[in-house]
Amino acid sequence: MSHRFTPLIELTLARVREFFREPAAIFWVYGFPLIMAISLGIAFREKPKQQITVDLVGTTEGSRTGELRELLKRDTRFVVHEPTTESWKKRLRDGKTDLVVVASSDPASGDSPWEFWQEPRRAESLLARQAVENLLLKGQGGTVVVIADQELNEAGSRYIDFLIPGLLGMNLMGGGLFGVGFVLVDMRVKKLLKRFLATPLRHSDFLLSVMLSRLLFMVPEILALLGFSWLVFGVQVQGSFLELVAVIILGGFCFAGVGLLIASRATTLETASGLMNLLMLPMYVLSGVFFSSERFPAAMQPLVKALPLTALNEALRGVMLEGESLPALWRPIATLVAWGAVSFVIALRIFRWK
Repeated sequence: MSHRFTPLIELTLARVREFFREPAAIFWVYGFPLIMAISLGIAFREKPKQQITVDLVGTTEGSRTGELRELLKRDTRFVVHEPTTESWKKRLRDGKTDLVVVASSDPASGDSPWEFWQEPRRAESLLARQAVENLLLKGQGGTVVVIADQELNEAGSRYIDFLIPGLLGMNLMGGGLFGVGFVLVDMRVKKLLKRFLATPLRHSDFLLSVMLSRLLFMVPEILALLGFSWLVFGVQVQGSFLELVAVIILGGFCFAGVGLLIASRATTLETASGLMNLLMLPMYVLSGVFFSSERFPAAMQPLVKALPLTALNEALRGVMLEGESLPALWRPIATLVAWGAVSFVIALRIFRWK
């Protein structure tokens, strides 16, 4: 081999070795595209047969709506649900159903119109409305079908109303993981943790101080985002503002605890970054930040519901969009408390101070 090319080859090999010694770089180049492809592929997977979800409200035997139920059940394209009167609007707004058919005040009368509630900003809803109308025409032998189209115009029915709580949850997750994890790993790299170890300071007090200081910075950030979304997009908080602040603080505590756990053993910033991204990026897709987590198969729902970001988004949307109280949201709140408390206890036991 020519002596001229030896330095070039050796420098190239050195750069390749450096690359493979950085977990964060390996993750972003190889892991991230695969995770996104798998997650989005499952969420927006192609189905061998089109499925249209229709909710029937006020169905009674012998009524026109009852006859429609039988027509829908005979067509394999349709999945029929019969929710309570109080829950169907939430299902339509959250994307859990494509169309809602409400029984008219006089269901026995052939002249009263069908009430079709749809979400015009979703293509699936418009498609469902057309499919059900065609089915009715076919079932009635081509007789004209009178339909009263209805749209959800109440607070919280827009996509931006759905999106803002997801962005709040995503911000809380990123702030907790990076705001706590990076600080501690940086202190370990700079040998500052060894100095705290030599003092009579209790370990739990030091770690809690890092978490609490991050919360103090995080709450104003979230409130600023809420204020901006209210001023610019008119996003309203339907529930108690104090309960919303409580959920925000609980979410910040939860992810600060998870960030503490990730940082408990990492010795380099690159390792901490890789671990945090490995945890965060799947939750960006699975936990319903940009679209409903109901898109994922039923077999995946227990895993999706157990994720802390899913619980936080559910609690935030419950307070902001539904006006629900904290006792009514006990399941996602219990999930957040469990993640935060367990992470902190484990991190306290295995934390590396040197």
